[in-house]
Amino acid sequence: MFFNLPGRRVLARSRALIAALLLTSSFAQADFAIPGFELVHTVPLGTDLQTPDLRAPGEVWRELFDGARKGIDIEQFYVADQAGSVMDKVLESLTAAGQRGVKIRFLLEEKGLKMSDPQTLERLRAIPNLTLRVLPYAKLTGSGIIHAKFIVVDGRQAFIGSQNFDWRSLEHIHETGLRIDEPNVVRQTQAVFDQDWLAQAAIAEGKPIPVPHSNKNALPAGNYLVASPQRYNPPGVLDSQTELPRLLAQARREVRVQLLDYAPLSYGPDKTRPYYAVIDNAIRSAAARGVSIKLMVSDWNTGMPEVAYLKSLALVPNVQVRIVTLPVAAEGFIPYARVIHSKTMDIDDQVAWVGTSNWLGGYLDNSRNLEVVMHDSTMAKRIGVLHEQLWDGPYAKPIDINRDYPEPHPGRP
Repeated sequence: MFFNLPGRRVLARSRALIAALLLTSSFAQADFAIPGFELVHTVPLGTDLQTPDLRAPGEVWRELFDGARKGIDIEQFYVADQAGSVMDKVLESLTAAGQRGVKIRFLLEEKGLKMSDPQTLERLRAIPNLTLRVLPYAKLTGSGIIHAKFIVVDGRQAFIGSQNFDWRSLEHIHETGLRIDEPNVVRQTQAVFDQDWLAQAAIAEGKPIPVPHSNKNALPAGNYLVASPQRYNPPGVLDSQTELPRLLAQARREVRVQLLDYAPLSYGPDKTRPYYAVIDNAIRSAAARGVSIKLMVSDWNTGMPEVAYLKSLALVPNVQVRIVTLPVAAEGFIPYARVIHSKTMDIDDQVAWVGTSNWLGGYLDNSRNLEVVMHDSTMAKRIGVLHEQLWDGPYAKPIDINRDYPEPHPGRP
């Protein structure tokens, strides 16, 4: 067995020290980064959570747009603004970029149109030099969507994270992302956007969808991008559905995961839920080796049949599952908000994963998603502390295998 109790204690003491340092006034300077990657985080307003060393996405997005000189490329699931919100200011910066001649390409998922705010769509279409296209991603894979949320500016900087282009993601949802200036990852992120932009044009013109040339990649090292679906990844971009189980197979002591939802199920026709065991098998295999698994999901994950699989997983030795419920906002109920939406993983305080995929079928196989893998202990430990803050706080509760959880209704009180 690779795991032992002293190893767990070392990890715990290490994170406790980091957390204490982050909260001291001399150390807690916003802009936590490693070379090429800045960790960016949304703290839901009105919660007891503290991340003084992490900048908020609204500030980072405005900075990216304000500094743009030639081009801004944005790929999103849907869009939603609200007057007076942080997103309102972000759109002001995007508008100003277009007004000074920056070419803006905005790609939206067709299924996301019905989730989008009509006034926000109108506002985007009115921005000078902005071209808005809509891609029905299911026409590429038979099912699936654009679920990725990313930005590329001037081909030199990028942002990838769980934050949708939604005012709630900047104020009322627990979100995690990365501002990136590592040249290779930015180049690959740009290539993903260009691939999807060309696919949209081909579909609109009734032409065959371009398929990138397949290539054999060496085993990855360092910090790199992975994406899905594999068939439409540009050369050099690794397959996330292959890489996630590979990383889990290397875990030796502890894996911390935070997600909106988790289940070994996919989405089939006529509301069927086909079995999807890729991730679940890797998690159970790690636990069988003695690796401590700490899985944290949102209270939107408590409906049937998903919660039954969470209960089953919680019965596996070395696996703990906690469900997070955030308090209602001070101003009252906000539809589709007040939830944890981050998609992060820390392996042994050595490897960090920050991405856009929930851990169910349909995300890593049929939908467009991006994830960043960082073999960096500094970033991994910070992701671990972010996880631990929720895990040990008042909002996370161990799953009760004997409880009949109420069906979640995120759109109404």
